[in-house]
Amino acid sequence: MNTRRGVVAGAPRGGGASAERAHARRRVVDAVREAASSGELAPRQWLVEAELSERYGVSRACAREALLELAAEGLVERVPHRGARIRVVGSREAVEITEVRRALEELSVARAVQRLRDEESDRLGTMATRMCQVLDAGNLTGYARLSTDLHARIRVLGGQETARAVVDRLEGRTARHQFRLLLRPGRPAASLREHLRIIDAVRERDPERAVHAVRAHLTRVATLLAVGGEAESRR
Repeated sequence: MNTRRGVVAGAPRGGGASAERAHARRRVVDAVREAASSGELAPRQWLVEAELSERYGVSRACAREALLELAAEGLVERVPHRGARIRVVGSREAVEITEVRRALEELSVARAVQRLRDEESDRLGTMATRMCQVLDAGNLTGYARLSTDLHARIRVLGGQETARAVVDRLEGRTARHQFRLLLRPGRPAASLREHLRIIDAVRERDPERAVHAVRAHLTRVATLLAVGGEAESRR
């Protein structure tokens, strides 16, 4: 075996650097997804490589790779000679995404019930209390963020990594539509009731009721998105 100072001949070089670059790219991708999901980044908002590089402490090349990955999954669009920006998602696509989410989140919540530990149950109870407090204060932006956090937490508890990865990639594309639903009269209170039913069913370790609560919630969201899309098309 040929070696040079303890390095096996033929072994990949620069593995540490490659892993570090991949980690940096993943950090940018996850940050942009989260910003899109929370509404911090709006549709058509430009994403400048130099700004991303400076903000997240990565190279321009790394920022460019992150934008390419986000474009491949549909969150970002690349405009020739202009750059990259958050892609506008129409109502029909938002409905389709929500329908896909529904199937995957039903799977996740069923598994979450099976895997739930007491400390995680307590954490969900705290999230429920916080959602009530924020909505009582009229903070719709804060409530929307907590709603996103709740769904994400259930996916983590479910431990179905493929479902989690798919939904994580999809969720940011419907953030604008989801927030607009909260502006409808009565929707915030209805949304809170739906989320509390999900939390109660999970904490009571009732998989059938938890799946039904998730299905009812996301079916309602999809229905409202479809109705809103039809209203927009008539304008």
